[in-house]
Amino acid sequence: MTMHSVPDLPFYQATARECALFETAHERRLPLLLKGPTGCGKTRFVEHMAARLDKPLYTVACHDDLSAADLIGRYLIKGGDTVWVDGPLTRAVREGGICYLDEVVEARKDVTVVLHPLTDTRRSLMIDRTGEELTAPPGFMLVASYNPGYQNVLKRLKPSTRQRFLSISFDFPKPGLETQVVSRESGLDPARSEALVRLAGHIRKLSGMDLEEGVSTRLLIYAGTLIAGGMGVLDALEAAVIEPLTDEPDVKTALRDLVATVYG
Repeated sequence: MTMHSVPDLPFYQATARECALFETAHERRLPLLLKGPTGCGKTRFVEHMAARLDKPLYTVACHDDLSAADLIGRYLIKGGDTVWVDGPLTRAVREGGICYLDEVVEARKDVTVVLHPLTDTRRSLMIDRTGEELTAPPGFMLVASYNPGYQNVLKRLKPSTRQRFLSISFDFPKPGLETQVVSRESGLDPARSEALVRLAGHIRKLSGMDLEEGVSTRLLIYAGTLIAGGMGVLDALEAAVIEPLTDEPDVKTALRDLVATVYG
């Protein structure tokens, strides 16, 4: 979990009207769900909007063991005394901040039970351990994200939860825009950034290969950063694209062949 209130606006290049929708959702006290592939900019978007609205942001990376207590808080022993320590969700509610649950489907089922009262007109959080019931102030906003293409039968956001949120679908930016993003974030010149984006386009169109996802904009920025720092293109792509995408030797070979075709 990370918390930050950012004075400088983190860079985010809008692709449609997602910024306006976020601002309206915040103003109207509505929860928001971001859907899209890994590394396409969902987290950066939330960081950008939190800074833009000058709101404290609590980001929680959800995982299999994340429980409701991890979000709400628990009693801890400090200096021989037992004291209550708020979790990130509770702190966001108390402060009127933004709580962002990244990959919410990865969390345990008891987490969604806690979220439901915060996503309707009650906007309340019950802390069973202390008997306290918090009502979220106007500034509080709940934002969650998940990757629809990465779900399985056991990990799926139930309609009863999904339909409590406004939703925005994210995807990788169009090539020209993605080139601008990669160049700006990595420091690599536009011409070489464009070649990385062209390679990504080929990888994303591949079918019949053992790839759970195509290459993310985040990985392109990593590759661009290495190249801008003086690393050779092939070594940079090996470390930032090929190895992160797969462990299968045959798939790695196919990706290297694709790199050779693009960079000829």
